Amino acid sequence: MATYAIGDIQGCFESFMRLLDHCAFDPGHDRLWLVGDLVNRGPRSLETLRFIRNLGPAAITVLGNHDLSLLMTAEGFGKRGKGDTFDEILAAPDRDELLEWLRHQPLCHVEKTYCMVHAGLLPQWTAEQARALAAEVETVLTGPNWREFMSHMWGSEPASWRDDLQGWPRLRVIVNAMTRMRFCSTEGVMDFRVKGEVAKAPAGYIPWFQVPGRCSADSVLITGHWSALGLKVMTNLLALDSGCLWGGSLTSIRLEDRAIFQVDCSQNEIPAA
Repeated sequence: MATYAIGDIQGCFESFMRLLDHCAFDPGHDRLWLVGDLVNRGPRSLETLRFIRNLGPAAITVLGNHDLSLLMTAEGFGKRGKGDTFDEILAAPDRDELLEWLRHQPLCHVEKTYCMVHAGLLPQWTAEQARALAAEVETVLTGPNWREFMSHMWGSEPASWRDDLQGWPRLRVIVNAMTRMRFCSTEGVMDFRVKGEVAKAPAGYIPWFQVPGRCSADSVLITGHWSALGLKVMTNLLALDSGCLWGGSLTSIRLEDRAIFQVDCSQNEIPAA
């Protein structure tokens, strides 16, 4: 059995299928770990969702910001982006089943020495603490008040963690760190304005994984979200968003031996300028 961790798909279903062929993925024996952002911007988000859901226990995915945006949009919350490609999902006959399945996916997956999360972890959190905090969000997201949570999830404040945070602000910080963060200060204050290369970090901010003494450093973090960062393989970080949607590649890494598999993005999957 092999475990293949795969970066942001974002509806690039054709590239996804070619990557699985390249890996010789066998759903009867192997597992997929997906870092989130299954949908949006690419042309075939509906087929992507259907395929991954139908893999059952052969696939583990965590929620990304675009996945959460789909759930919010379906309930009339949040803001539609100019390049969003949710309409096919929202008009599908099986939309309710797909959205219900998506809503029940975890925000963070911890197994052995690995911690998979879409964006990153604040420097105060160990992987075990992050898993417990993710569970707080998941309990609300799958509970009877989940629509009310959707209505309060949008926004970038508070920008940092405090143990005494409660209610919607507490859950919002957890979601923002795990699905949106790229840069933060050494004290864990997040910046959401800058999305580009590391060299463009705002004054006083650094990539979240470079914070000295971050509490999750003894775990291997598997992430996506940051296409401008590109593929980054370190002892304790596997950052897998290699910008397929933007004409880069879709990347998989086999966890057992860190073998890397990549396919170039299909040209018909790149959004029009």
